[in-house]
Amino acid sequence: MKSKVYSIFSLLICLPISAQIQPKEKVKKDSIETINLNQVEAQAHRKKAFTLRHMKEVEGTSILAGKKTEVVLVDQKTANLATNNARQVYNQVVGLNIYDYNDGGLQLGIGGRGLDPNRTANFNTRQNGYDISADVLGYPESYYTPPTEALQEVQIIRGAASLQYGTQFGGMINFKFKEPTSRKKILLNSRQTLGSYNLFTSFNSLEGRLGKFSYYTFYNHKQGDGFRPNSNFNSNNAFGAFKYQFNENTSVKFEYTYFHYLAQQAGGLTDKMFYENPIFSNRSRNWFEVDWNLFNLNFHHKFSEKTAFDLNTFGLKADRKTVGFRVQRVGQPDNLNEARDLIVGDFVNWGAEARLLTKYNFFNKENALLLGAKYYQSRNKSRQGPGTKGTDADFNFDTKTSPDYPHQSDFTYPNLNLAVFGENIFRITPKFSITPGIRFEYIDTQADGAFRYVLKNLAGIVIQNDLIKDDIDYKRSLVLLGIGASYKPTDFLEVYGNLSQNYRSVTFSDLHTTNPSFEVDKNIKDENGFTADLGFRGNFNRFISYDTNIFGLWYLDKIGNYIRPADAKSVRANVGDAIIYGLEFFAEADFLRAFRVANRSLMFTGFVNSSFSESKYIRSKIVGVEGKRVQFNPQVNLKTGINFGYKNFLAALQYMYVSEQFSDDSNSPQLKQEDTYGIRGAIPAYGIMDFSASYTYKRYKLEAGINNLLNDYYFVRRATGYPGPGIIPSDPRTFYITFGFKL
Repeated sequence: MKSKVYSIFSLLICLPISAQIQPKEKVKKDSIETINLNQVEAQAHRKKAFTLRHMKEVEGTSILAGKKTEVVLVDQKTANLATNNARQVYNQVVGLNIYDYNDGGLQLGIGGRGLDPNRTANFNTRQNGYDISADVLGYPESYYTPPTEALQEVQIIRGAASLQYGTQFGGMINFKFKEPTSRKKILLNSRQTLGSYNLFTSFNSLEGRLGKFSYYTFYNHKQGDGFRPNSNFNSNNAFGAFKYQFNENTSVKFEYTYFHYLAQQAGGLTDKMFYENPIFSNRSRNWFEVDWNLFNLNFHHKFSEKTAFDLNTFGLKADRKTVGFRVQRVGQPDNLNEARDLIVGDFVNWGAEARLLTKYNFFNKENALLLGAKYYQSRNKSRQGPGTKGTDADFNFDTKTSPDYPHQSDFTYPNLNLAVFGENIFRITPKFSITPGIRFEYIDTQADGAFRYVLKNLAGIVIQNDLIKDDIDYKRSLVLLGIGASYKPTDFLEVYGNLSQNYRSVTFSDLHTTNPSFEVDKNIKDENGFTADLGFRGNFNRFISYDTNIFGLWYLDKIGNYIRPADAKSVRANVGDAIIYGLEFFAEADFLRAFRVANRSLMFTGFVNSSFSESKYIRSKIVGVEGKRVQFNPQVNLKTGINFGYKNFLAALQYMYVSEQFSDDSNSPQLKQEDTYGIRGAIPAYGIMDFSASYTYKRYKLEAGINNLLNDYYFVRRATGYPGPGIIPSDPRTFYITFGFKL
């Protein structure tokens, strides 16, 4: 209730400020312009035609020629933006495997092509071009996700992004925020949302220009109870971007992001528990808290029309805390007399990335050269041990009460990463170009700390309690190579292809976190391999946009989970060498343009987004893995939908189908009567339908929708740690309604 009052209070403050700053005549003029622009929403959407675009060969100081790219145009989406509904927001991005987090969209979990979706850890995750994850190499999980309501677009570059943006197999995802769009000194955008299970979100942004100075800020509050007991959440997110344009060639921009949320976690379920009652919870003492502070200073300078320079200096100060009753047997009731397991991670890092792009003529053809360098340094800490025996969100260690708690460790992780990279577009003919690239990486991963070894006899009496030092200093250098090509025989067709090396280092949690649900192989090491794309894309007469490609991932020493036959224990290790390959197809059609319907008050489009993939372990020393499919890799991933509009009314209906996938590399089958662990077994196929609609009247907008329209009970995740372990049920049918306005 207090948060609602704060949101309304901030809104009431903004209204008189907006009225006082602007002269009355100017307010009237701008209002008339806004009304005219918003008179026919369907017409505006029809002019833009499609809700997805591909990046140009050169954008800003990035080279994208020959790469598979997808850009989600957020303003064109008719979707549940208030909760960052990933099924709807990313419905046209091919092959994405999406986790449901049941927390109002506070976290994003997407993967693809056999990559684990957990907290988008297999993508290099950025905001306005700079890193936002906990630790780019040592802990690349993204506990913070920008609110979709603040975004202009989301840029996704697949595996070939490894040369420019980091070595990950998944590629890069960049959340690009909105910027001031008018000459107004102040413009308010307010959106208030109510939904099922006491969901309330409040998004309020201010933007404007004052001479050479411009700004964009927002405050976003979310709270809700969740559809299961013990699953309430509360979050606050604030952002400010302040830019000074010295002249048409030089600018400086400072950005600050604050994000905090506290969530109670209902715990996981076994298969039997899920099919008997998917909303059941037997964990009332599990809590999760995140505190995130991001800083960025950007300097941009254009030396000429053909040469530009960007420098991003960024930093992160954050922490993540989890406390709860966590045992291997998911079906075991919570013992209120036992200490809870507590893990606290503190993340402090900073870095700088410089990029210089220049266009030059060679044999009377314009080429482009990109050179860049990155420095990244972090000093993160992780401590695990006994928490209190209470039920509240208490994140204090209690070693005095539980000195013999078995899961205790305390480590510091200093990290250093230096990278130099370059790419060049060589234009062979006006229609054909090749783009080779190279990246050099130096990585120094260290660990300084100790863990406690506790041994008990059969009577439960402690017979050994030793503190064991475990220091690591792992230095390595590597060179990644890649090449891309693009051929454009016509204005509506491009044939593209790329081949790039990739690399992924082991994470801190791979090395030291003690988890009763699985065991980590002591010899676990970095992954490496390469990715390839070959496809064609285009836009024919503005009535159909398409992108079809085949892809391949070759993984060496792939990290995964398998079930050890001797004791049925889940083990995380380098499972073996694997290949993942398939076909991706996307097409979006404007039916009215296709049939030459002249009524501009109407809008009617449809899309098909499908991915068909296969995978196999071609080499493994682990019994029962060679020849098996790779986990998190459904063979069929289909999303399709239609968008309809008449004047100021818009509606969207979509359907998503994902075939069966495995949660471990042993390909353990699902046993619906299994009532012990919940982390083993296949994830069954599921199909979900979503509906959203909006109506705009002058500066006001009303949105509403139903997610999981057919009320299917399903799950997409078997968590081995928090928020489980066990099956994490996805949301049943939910409703939302949003009221927004601009002043």
